[in-house]
Amino acid sequence: MTFEGKRVAVTGAAGNLGRAVAAAFQAAGARLVLIDITEASMPGAETRSIDLTDRAATQAAFEAIGAVDVLCNIAGGFDMGPAVHETSDALWDKLFDLNARTLLNTVGAAVPAMTEAGGGAIINVGAGAALAGMAGMGAYSASKSVVVRLTESMAAELKTKNINVNCVLPSIIDTPENRAAMPDADFGAWVAPDALADVIRFLASDSARAIHGAALPVAGLV
Repeated sequence: MTFEGKRVAVTGAAGNLGRAVAAAFQAAGARLVLIDITEASMPGAETRSIDLTDRAATQAAFEAIGAVDVLCNIAGGFDMGPAVHETSDALWDKLFDLNARTLLNTVGAAVPAMTEAGGGAIINVGAGAALAGMAGMGAYSASKSVVVRLTESMAAELKTKNINVNCVLPSIIDTPENRAAMPDADFGAWVAPDALADVIRFLASDSARAIHGAALPVAGLV
C-alpha cells in the first residue's frame, strides 16, 4: 500500500491518534500536511496551526494549503457529562464544536479543491458511542452520531465526483490519558492508535475505492 506522490492532510495531528495516523501515511510515502490548534511536527511534514472551529480561519488555511488527495479528520474531543436532562449549553456546544463543527468547517474548506483536482478520500473519526447512547455520554454520543450521518450524506453527494467518504468507529483508544482515567481497565482489550491508523490508511487507499459511506467499527477486544 503506497501513497507516494499523495498529499495527506491530518487534523488533530498533535494528538495520540493524529500522530499515529501521520506516521502510518509517512511510512507509505505520503507528503503530509499536519493540522492542529497546537503545534504538530514531524520531519519533512508541512504544519499548520488552525482553530478548526473558526470557519473563516479554516477556509483561509486550506486556500493556502491547496488540494490534498486524502483528508483525515481526526480532530475531536470527549467529555463525560451529567444526565441528559442536566446537560449544560456549555458542554453541548463544546462537544458539537469539537466533533461536528470542526468536521463541517474542514470539509467545507477542502472539498472544492479536492473535487477540482479529480477526487480523493476523506476519512472521519466517529465513535462506537455513536451507535448507542450510554449514561453520562448523551452529548458525546449525539455529537459523534452527527459524524456518521454527515459521512453518509457526504458519501452520497461526492461518490460521483471520485471522492470516497467513510468513517471509523473506535471503542476506547489505548492512550496515556485513558489509562490514567481508567487505571483498573484491561488495556490489552483497547484499540491501539497504530492499529486504528492502519484501518484509516486502508480506507484512504485504492483498495477501498468501492467503499462509500461506511461506518466501520474498530473495537479491538472490547
